[in-house]
Amino acid sequence: MAGKITQDGDQVSPQTLVPDEQRMSKGSLSMAWWAICSAMFWLVVSATLAMNFGTMNTLIGLGLSTVTYGIINAIITRYAIKTGLSVALFSRIMFGKVGASLAVLIFFATAIYYSVFEGSVIAVAIQAYFPSLSLEMAYLIVVLYSVPLVFGGVQLWMDKFNGVLLPFYILGLVAAVVLSINEYGYSDAWLSMGPEGGEVENGWWNCFTYFMGVWILMMYTWDYARFGKADDADYHAKINFGMPFYLFTFMVNGVAGIFLAATIPTEGGLSEVSVVLAILKLMGIWGLLFVWVSQTRINTANFYLAADNMQAFFEHFGLKQVPRFIWAIVVGAVVYLLMLLDVFSFILQALAYQGIFVVAWVAIALAHIFSPKYDQLFNGEVNCDIDQVVSFNPRGLIAWFGGAGLGIVLLNYAGATLALFSAPLTFIFSFLVYLMLLNSAKQHWFVRMEAAE
Repeated sequence: MAGKITQDGDQVSPQTLVPDEQRMSKGSLSMAWWAICSAMFWLVVSATLAMNFGTMNTLIGLGLSTVTYGIINAIITRYAIKTGLSVALFSRIMFGKVGASLAVLIFFATAIYYSVFEGSVIAVAIQAYFPSLSLEMAYLIVVLYSVPLVFGGVQLWMDKFNGVLLPFYILGLVAAVVLSINEYGYSDAWLSMGPEGGEVENGWWNCFTYFMGVWILMMYTWDYARFGKADDADYHAKINFGMPFYLFTFMVNGVAGIFLAATIPTEGGLSEVSVVLAILKLMGIWGLLFVWVSQTRINTANFYLAADNMQAFFEHFGLKQVPRFIWAIVVGAVVYLLMLLDVFSFILQALAYQGIFVVAWVAIALAHIFSPKYDQLFNGEVNCDIDQVVSFNPRGLIAWFGGAGLGIVLLNYAGATLALFSAPLTFIFSFLVYLMLLNSAKQHWFVRMEAAE
């Protein structure tokens, strides 16, 4: 397999393949990855969808998302384990080294945005419980303790840290449901939540396509799965990164979120903040601990992937020698600044557009994996050496920008009905175009002529 293999301290750089000796046990990788399953976001978004489209439509959408995510991530997981490639390296193959930098930029920017969201939730909880503390100081506290947690990366201790906290998250979720029933009584009203006037026709499709906007998790999966051992590929594909994980993340969290939103009275509109404040009111200091566990676990992944891919991005600009922990500090500074600027409305809009680009990226990645053409051209090897790959791979970029452009046009200028198909049509277009172009691929599409000879 071609490509340089170097190490960044005890860690593998995002710009290098993961050698066998750097692979993690399935238990350690599982505990590091399952940090993703705990976030107020999963509870709140499910409850919000239920309020807008009805509980049954939401559950159908969550179920379809569980199956879709499970299938796609199983494919991605096996390939990432087989090759040891990161998102940065794989994008270099599909789009060229300059084109790949855009994929990495979108990746780390999105991870930073989610760090801001989830970190702000912790800060609000801290400030609400300790009102003498300013919100700005609470933001700073969150950033100061979050950054060091990712200095060692996935392999050093993120697995142990998140493994210890996972039972506390599960206990906290159960306790929140039990205490809400004890305080407000049980009602099956959560099963019939929905908008005034009854459930929206085809609301399940709205819920399903909404979760296509979170396909950044496919990239998250890729950068974690590459640390898996070849012998554990079946376990990781079927369980750790597969449907059981999303059954818990989407369905269990979703049902709990819908139930809590229907049971616990909240002031104002439903949001992560309103749910957090309701949990604090219900559970007191234990509620604060639950929120801290929930958001800190998810933010280890957000901060780690933001720093890792920021490092990969700026290596293109002569900063290859800057260690990862410096980038983690930079990420922390950017997250804190965005918290202070209160740019949430702008971030939400940016995420909508970036989500379209991510869906197109996933489509092209799957087309590349399914097609035997690249393996035929390079005899089963992967050539991602930065000194050999082309600067631009026009075919990959045509499929990527063409699909994303179609999605953005549908999202902004088509009618409401067509807008609902913006993400699925982006996926179909990018997949088919890249697959068609790849069928006639030549070596010089991917590597410079002197390297291809």
